[in-house]
Amino acid sequence: MSSSPRVFELRTYHAAPGQFDALHARFRDHTCTLFEKHGFTMVGFWTPLDGQDVPAETLVYLLAFSDRDAADQLWSAFRADPEWIKAKAESEQQGLLTTAIESVFLTATDYSPLS
Repeated sequence: MSSSPRVFELRTYHAAPGQFDALHARFRDHTCTLFEKHGFTMVGFWTPLDGQDVPAETLVYLLAFSDRDAADQLWSAFRADPEWIKAKAESEQQGLLTTAIESVFLTATDYSPLS
């Protein structure tokens, strides 16, 4: 294991039926800008191509943080941001965009190119 306290957060969003485009739009038009504003490091965003147990309308993304405390602080500030609260409320006027959100924190191995 790496001695670095740097952590990664792998997040998986399962879109509600008919809401996948709206979920992408919220990330594209609001979330990513707010992540930048709050100092998040966005590694990448993906949609799975394969997997029997992965619903078709799934968004996966990876964030990097200096340590777990920094992640908690950034998420707290993000969730309290009036711009986020407004964007979330407006995007969900026709219903929730997700049915489930999964979050897993990871630490890089000493041989990982992302450590």
